[in-house]
Parts: sequence; structure tokens; C-alpha cells
Amino acid sequence: MLDAVLFDLGDTLMRWSWDDALVDAGHGAGLAAIGREPLPELTARFREAYLPLLEAPGVLEEVEYPGLVRQVLGDVGIAISDDELNRFLDAEHGAWAPARFVAGTTHALLEALRDRGLRLGLVSNAIDPPWLMHRDLEREGIAERLDAAVFSSEVGWRKPHRAIFDRALELLGGVDPKRTLFVGDSLANDVAGAGALGMTTVQALWFHADAYPGAPQPDYQAFTQMDVLNIAARVSAT
Repeated sequence: MLDAVLFDLGDTLMRWSWDDALVDAGHGAGLAAIGREPLPELTARFREAYLPLLEAPGVLEEVEYPGLVRQVLGDVGIAISDDELNRFLDAEHGAWAPARFVAGTTHALLEALRDRGLRLGLVSNAIDPPWLMHRDLEREGIAERLDAAVFSSEVGWRKPHRAIFDRALELLGGVDPKRTLFVGDSLANDVAGAGALGMTTVQALWFHADAYPGAPQPDYQAFTQMDVLNIAARVSAT
């Protein structure tokens, strides 16, 4: 029996691609938003001292990114107010727009699952502040099709830590993880984390095929978003 479906965001409901050039573009946009000239040393300092913190493998505690940005700006002699910090973060986030786009059948998939009476949620690792991430969901028409959305930046823990999954289940009304389907692309984060709580796991393969040595294998694989509908029907019937 199935009561709910949880999704990852990046490379599941939407495509997200790292673009090294956008690090520079984001910092430039952020500085412009607070009335400052471009500072190449800002990005150089970020790459040297702070980017490794965002890429550290196996670290489950989420980085407090606004504080990190304030710190790196301070390193190059820029002290900012809380309002300036928010403007910087907003502009930087906007500069990364070319790196993300919603999959063409995302809305149809969510609507079809809701029509079956299933509760829907999202669980995503994201360093950006929650207000930016939730705004993205609203602008892309995803928020209105979900019952709950949780980001690691608001919980303080990244997948596969159970805290972020537990928060989502709580927001869905205390759904039993054993009656929940989790759909995500990452074996180490999505499949391992959700599977450890007893959820039925689906690896999303429509953007790329993740491989992680030693990670648990999913219960199902979905090569298109619409495959999730067939999997949900099969799990519901058991």
C-alpha cells in the first residue's frame, strides 16, 4: 500500500548542472546588487578556502551559506548589512538560472500522482537559503503541486541524514515511511537515506545514471518520469 511519494529536486524534478563559470557570474551579480565593483579576488578566495567546504564528501551537516558568504566578503574587506547580504544572495542565486530547468513532464507527473490520492513531498539538499528555494518552487509551478517541501538549509542536515526525511514525513502528517515511495537520482543520498528508513526507493535515470561504489541499489529504476506512475501503481497494489 502507498500513501505518499517524496521526490528529490535537482536531477529529478528539475535538471541542475554545475557550471564553473557561474561562480564568477554569481559573485559579480551579487556585488552589483550591493553597489560594489567586480572583485576577482573575491572569487579566488571563495575557490581557495570555501568551495571545498561545499564539495566535501561524506559531510552531513549542512553549510550555513549566508554566514559563509558574509565571511568571504569580509576576507576581501567588504562588511555588509543583513539587507545587503540578502540582496547579494538573491542576485547570486539568479545568476545560476541557466544551470537549472524543470523537466517537461514534471507538472504532469505530480498532478497524476495527486489525482490518485497520494500525498506529495520534496526533500532536497540545497545550500541556498530556504526563502530562495521555496520561491523557485513557486515560480516554477512545483510548490502548488506539492503538500510539503524540505531543504537541507532549513533542517541543518543533508541527505542521507534521516533528519531531513523525518521532517518531510512529519509535514505530510506523519506518513509511515514503509508506505512511502522516494524518487531521486543519487544512490548515496536518495536511495541510501530513504531506504534506511524503510521507504521504497526509485532511482531517477532520466537526466543521468548515477553510480556510487558501495551504495545500496534501488528497489526500482525509472528511465522516464512517467515510469514513476507505473511503479507507484505496482507498489500500491502490494
